[in-house]
Amino acid sequence: MRSGYGQILASLPVRHPMVLVDRITEFNADRSIETAKAVAGSEPCYQAMADDLPPERYAYPRSMILESFGQSAALLWLGSHGGPDAAGGGLPMVGRLRNCRFTGSAFPGDVIRHRVRIDRLVDDNAFMSGESLVGDRVVLTVGSLIAVARPLSVVAGGGAAVSTTAAPPAPRRPGNPRK
Repeated sequence: MRSGYGQILASLPVRHPMVLVDRITEFNADRSIETAKAVAGSEPCYQAMADDLPPERYAYPRSMILESFGQSAALLWLGSHGGPDAAGGGLPMVGRLRNCRFTGSAFPGDVIRHRVRIDRLVDDNAFMSGESLVGDRVVLTVGSLIAVARPLSVVAGGGAAVSTTAAPPAPRRPGNPRK
């Protein structure tokens, strides 16, 4: 798997601002991946924050660290020989997380490195684990991530055609769920 950002965009079914992997630094098909995510103060999560908050309030949201880890897991599975395409295709998604533990935080200026391992591949499911680090400090441990692949028609409901590369739909108007 190439490590360029274009390859990441071509592989993941998400787009800006939800692409939370900047670079693939190491890749071993069917075994492991290491990726990097640089945390910047210009990210949307910091947009509406006051200037005079205590330093700990600028911690990168844990949900974003976990999403970035999950995208790294998807890149590993999609780039491996036993990925969803080998099992008939489909949209990869996290089915279950177990034994996740945060032991630290990341802040603007930090680079988060995700190390993800494939523990087992079974049909259209992948069992993975790993950790996320800032420098040598572990900030997240994932004991088990179960990834599943489901057909786009099932995910979209009703067999509607869905493009994973199209721009996201326009925001809905409040109070009228059909628009």
